[in-house]
Parts: sequence; C-alpha cells; structure tokens
Amino acid sequence: MLRTINFMGVRNVAFGVTVLLTVLALFSLFHKGLNYGLDFTGGTLIELTYEKPADVTLVRNELVKAGYHEAIVQSFGATTDLLVRMPGEDPQLGHQVAEALQKVGGDNPASVKRVEFVGPQVGEELRDQGGLGMLMALAGIMVYLAFRFQWKFGVGAIVSLIHDVIVTVGILAYFQITFDLTVLAAVLAIIGYSLNDTIVVFDRVRENFRVLRKASLIENINISTTQTLLRTMATSISTLLAIAALMIFGGDNLWGFSLALFIGVLAGTYSSIYIANVVLIWLNLNSEDLIPPASTGKEVDDRP
Repeated sequence: MLRTINFMGVRNVAFGVTVLLTVLALFSLFHKGLNYGLDFTGGTLIELTYEKPADVTLVRNELVKAGYHEAIVQSFGATTDLLVRMPGEDPQLGHQVAEALQKVGGDNPASVKRVEFVGPQVGEELRDQGGLGMLMALAGIMVYLAFRFQWKFGVGAIVSLIHDVIVTVGILAYFQITFDLTVLAAVLAIIGYSLNDTIVVFDRVRENFRVLRKASLIENINISTTQTLLRTMATSISTLLAIAALMIFGGDNLWGFSLALFIGVLAGTYSSIYIANVVLIWLNLNSEDLIPPASTGKEVDDRP
C-alpha cells in the first residue's frame, strides 16, 4: 500500500512560493510588457527560398545595411527557406525588402514565395479576441465545475488556472519571447491541461468523502493527491518529454509555443496540488457540500 504523503503539511511554504512567483510574474508583465508579434501589432511577413542553404546571420546583416534594423530573420522548414518579419504599416514594404535581398544574393539568389501584410487594426482585433476567448474559457470552466462538482471546486480550479496563465505570460514577458497567435494557442492549451490535472484530483477528493467519512479535509486531500500522484507524474513527464523534443527540433517558429507549453505544464502540475487543493481548505469544503444530509425525522407509514 502506498504511504500517504503529507502534501498539505507544507502548504504555507507553498503559499509563500506561489505569492512570490505571482508577484514577480505580474511585475515582469507590467514592467516589461509582452513582446507582441506581428499577428497582434501589424507588419510584414516575407517568405524567401534560396538555391543553397541560407546563412541567417548574413541575411540579417544585409537587412541592417539596407536600413531595416528591426527585421527578424528565422529559418523556416528547410535550410534553404527563410522567414523575415518586420514591423511597419507600408503594404509595399515586403516587396522592397525582397528586392533588396535579391540584389545582394550573389551566387545564392533568393526568390520570394509569399509576402503578407497584417494591418495594425487587424492585429489589435486579434489581440482583443484572443483575450476575450481566454476569459470565456475561464468562465465556461467555472460553470462546468460548479455543476459537475460544487462551486468551491470551481473557485479552486479558476484560481489555479489564473496562476498558471500569469506565471507563464510573466516569464515570457521577462525574457521578451515573441507573443503571437501560436503562443496564445499554447496558453489556451495550458488552461485545458491544468484543468484536466485538477479535475483528476478533485474527483478523487469527492469520492473519498464517501469512503473516508471520519477523515478530515486535509487528510482527505493528502490521501487523494497521493492516490493520483503516479498518474499525475506519468502524464506530466511524458508531456514534458514531447514538448522538450518540440523545443529542440521544432525550430525558431515553434520555440515560443513549446516554451509556453513547457512552463505551463510545470505550473499546472504544481497548482493542481498546492493551489486548487489549498483553496478547498480555505473555503472549508466538507461532506455536507457534496452529500445530502441524512433524514432525522421518522418515516411516515402510509400502509393501511
């Protein structure tokens, strides 16, 4: 039989760590701000293909010489393909940059595969819709958990999810990782992952209220978390290994996406134990919240 781990015995220490991480993340978020990508700020995207493997550093230096100091050059798929991202509101900027690179191509000329321009109004609309979608997801989760379990479980899940999102975007802001639509998708995926992890623990807590009638809430949470620990570790480790492979071999275009997922999985595993469960303790969850009280009156005998 697996020995019960006293997770809640260090909940005060965990609470201090949670507050510290959250404060640092919020400070980073408001002090530095998110480094929005072209999807949100507007700008030009140019996809180039070369006859031979392209030198990213050389192309970046040529753009700087041509006066395009804010250009971002990334490998895109094959070694002969490059992606150039540039801020700016001029729809012709992409063609101008492409012509500049074609002139200095030398023995490895570049050809333009596509040029896309995203206006600032479109970028702002995408940013607003992304934030609205995140808020709607959190509200839907709150309603779902309130109906499936009880409103105290919903509060615990929402608090842990908000923590995960704040920590993730705070770290991205601190390191100025480009925040684009792919990173936003990763943040939404983090909400789903963390919720699933939290529901597994909550479901066991609810079931143990029926089995461990004499156990206190803290004992119930310790036992429930211990019983689901192997499942949680197996899921988290396997997910982190897959994300790590994506970080290593996914290239620059998927770096922000995979980094956000990696941070979010770690934060979600932590919050499902030391935030969601602690909120249940603060709200004084008890069996009466889940099990209807037994009838104390005498049954009426309707037999003649």
